[in-house]
Amino acid sequence: MQPGDLASMTYEVAGRIARITLNRPERGNAITRRLVTELEAMVEHADLDPAVHVIVLSGNGKGFCGGYDLVESAEGQGKMGEGGTAPRGSPLDPVVMAANHDPSATWDPMVDYAMMSRNVRAFMSLFHCGKPVVCKVHGFCVAGGTDMALCSDLLVIASDAKIGYPPARVWGSPTTAMWAHRLGPQRAKRLLFTGDALSGAEAVEWGLAIEAPAPGELDERVEVLAGRIARMPLNQLMMMKLLVNQEIASRGLHATQVLGTVFDGLARHTAEGHAFQQRAAEVGFRQAVRERDEPFEDAGPSTFRG
Repeated sequence: MQPGDLASMTYEVAGRIARITLNRPERGNAITRRLVTELEAMVEHADLDPAVHVIVLSGNGKGFCGGYDLVESAEGQGKMGEGGTAPRGSPLDPVVMAANHDPSATWDPMVDYAMMSRNVRAFMSLFHCGKPVVCKVHGFCVAGGTDMALCSDLLVIASDAKIGYPPARVWGSPTTAMWAHRLGPQRAKRLLFTGDALSGAEAVEWGLAIEAPAPGELDERVEVLAGRIARMPLNQLMMMKLLVNQEIASRGLHATQVLGTVFDGLARHTAEGHAFQQRAAEVGFRQAVRERDEPFEDAGPSTFRG
């Protein structure tokens, strides 16, 4: 796949910096199989370009990424989704299959795992890429969108942006399982036990992000950081990234990701997961999400200092 073939993102190179920009603003840059495929292809494209020293990942529109494009699957419509979402029952998209699964029928968790593990490998291309990846987050980065942000090497997030994994409340599990590796067990549990989100300022305080500039300064700060990284010899950048990533891998990241990906499928087949899907079919996915999240809106991570 070449940059001219892209439908869900843009790719450009200026100097030593490659820029991959999610470009589905009308859907909050929501994740489809097409977007995942294009992301992996463009990361490889940048990785193979000897002129590129650093990659900047960002999103167009009001926010970085609102997670998977699950409106149609959760509502049980099973139509071809915008951006290439597979139809219900297609072996290419077990998220859709799982969402529309009849609980009286047999569900094959390995069909679900086969697809979602491919998504994990695509997100992890950011981690395994030989070149540093800086993720720029504005507005929001939630649910599956956090997989891309946390698989990047450095996260720069606007101070007023929100980042978190609300599907931890029902119907999801973080497949790349990066939360504990980025935050440590206690703070990861604090977020995943509640589905609460952090502000950009809190993300820096908790060690999740490297910087949280004011919204109007976000672009400038990312360019300054990417520019400094780009001055480094490429071989030195590759060695430094390999060195640090090896330490992370030695803590068992791959095994944790297998578990997180299997749990993601299981979470859609609990009694609560099925009830959530049924409610989405009745009132629409967005309303079901609002009802899921309403009990948690009285307090957030800002009340916790641990």
